[in-house]
Amino acid sequence: MPVVPHKKLYHISTLENLDTWARYKQAMCMDCQATCCTMPVEVKLPDLVRIGVVDPFEAEHEAPKNIAKRLEKARVIRHFNFKTSVFTLAQRSSGDCIYLDAETRLCTVYDRRPNTCRNHPKIGPKPGFCAYRNR
Repeated sequence: MPVVPHKKLYHISTLENLDTWARYKQAMCMDCQATCCTMPVEVKLPDLVRIGVVDPFEAEHEAPKNIAKRLEKARVIRHFNFKTSVFTLAQRSSGDCIYLDAETRLCTVYDRRPNTCRNHPKIGPKPGFCAYRNR
């Protein structure tokens, strides 16, 4: 009797359709395409200091709107909400976060990543679930 190769199942999800999201399990990140890194990332000033794009002195003495203007020019952020002082990180034309390595699909600032990323998928559009896609 011939041996039939075992087929690997692939999970296909979309960011837009939360019904396609998978319940998060810790090992998922090891073979994911980093789908979460194509969602808009909202950050606060302490996150930008930790990433290293804002100096602690600047954060303490400069108005957030002035910091936002500088970071928009540098293409680090794409939006700043003046009411909440929340910055939205820039994305590449592919939709990837600017800190995602396009080849390895790994975060280039992982040890300094923003709280939004640190807390995913505990927070977000569907807490406890992620838009997991196999590599």
